Amino acid sequence: MPEYFKVRKLGEGTYATIYLAKECRKKTDPFVSNGFTRTDPGGDYTKMVAIKRIKRTPHGCGIEVNAIREIKILKCFKNDYLLRMHGAFEYQGEIHLVLEYVDYNMEEVIRCKNIVIMPSDIKSWMYMLLCGLKEMHDEFVMHRDIKPNNLLITKRGDLKIADFGLSRKITEKMTPNAVTRWYRAPEMLLGQTQYTMAGDMWSVGCIMAEMLLRVPLFAAETDIQQLDTICRVLGTPVDYSYFTKQTEMIKIKYYPQTSLRGIFTAVSDDALDLLRDLLQFDPGRRISVDDALNHRYFRTRPRATSPEFLPLPVSE
Repeated sequence: MPEYFKVRKLGEGTYATIYLAKECRKKTDPFVSNGFTRTDPGGDYTKMVAIKRIKRTPHGCGIEVNAIREIKILKCFKNDYLLRMHGAFEYQGEIHLVLEYVDYNMEEVIRCKNIVIMPSDIKSWMYMLLCGLKEMHDEFVMHRDIKPNNLLITKRGDLKIADFGLSRKITEKMTPNAVTRWYRAPEMLLGQTQYTMAGDMWSVGCIMAEMLLRVPLFAAETDIQQLDTICRVLGTPVDYSYFTKQTEMIKIKYYPQTSLRGIFTAVSDDALDLLRDLLQFDPGRRISVDDALNHRYFRTRPRATSPEFLPLPVSE
């Protein structure tokens, strides 16, 4: 197994820390058999990789269950739109995943003021996102944390879904507090544990809206405030029985049904129709990944931008 030289920390979350590293072409440190080396190989390295260090729990339970799940899922899929794993190793009692390194993420693209996002660009990103998600949903795997900074963008413009630490087979017992709140589906905000891949599709709708607006469509600080924000934008549902039953206890305010056209004034009819289908309050009515890919939005003009011509973040 190769050794890796840490270049710098890329990011840190609750469960893991990500490092940029060089995969050494040959052994550089005689005191390290596997894992990290202290000697910078300079230009003599195979490739740049991202190394995800899974943090140990405070209880010291050994190998983390989430890490095992993530490794199994990454080994299952070989799709161009899903981040690839090169390998995994244990170092100083912690699991490390060796992942392909990708330069940018969708959050950086959306926030970059120097980028003009065209409708054809959004169509291209949406197509790649749905293609990656289809690979997962076809195997009954739900990602459960689709959000802009988990959508990586290569220098060639390809989009890759990343971070499978919360992914689950839908046959497994699940918790409602998986997806980052701003992208979490209403049924999950209401505490439902028997949910489906429709939860991912809601997140896709939130991301499509954010690409169009350049700001999150639903942004609140608590779950109840998040539900209230969703109802204020879409209108309070009156025909979704699970919602009406659950909200009797938390007293969500009634808002009249609204037209998304009032928010997305310059969006094409086909794009708005797909967005409405993705942001259906009732998960049973929400569009599936297959139907989304077959939506007329992808067959009408403008044509999707070729990935190599998609905009990338630049220094401001």
